[in-house]
Amino acid sequence: MATEEISNVHVIPPDKSKIAKIWKVAGILAGVTAIEFIIAFTMGAGTARTFIFIALTVVKAFYIVAEFMHLKHEVKVLIWSILIPMIFVVWLLIALIYEGGSVFEANM
Repeated sequence: MATEEISNVHVIPPDKSKIAKIWKVAGILAGVTAIEFIIAFTMGAGTARTFIFIALTVVKAFYIVAEFMHLKHEVKVLIWSILIPMIFVVWLLIALIYEGGSVFEANM
């Protein structure tokens, strides 16, 4: 005996604007990554290269969080509740790196 299953699944056409937006963000991330590769292989090691990499990483993190995690479309209070602690963490890391160099200069 064969039983027929009744399915209530309705296939809707894909949303072309959402697909285009995903490809746009993926293109931006690929472009930033390509710039990072170009800088990595053409620019000598140094502070400028490090700051460029950090800046490009922040740009990529913004696009990932804003688009793929949908934070761009949230209320401003939620955005600031994430952004302000992140600013303090970055400030802490910079302060620790700066002050960590003084360990080697201390007289023991």
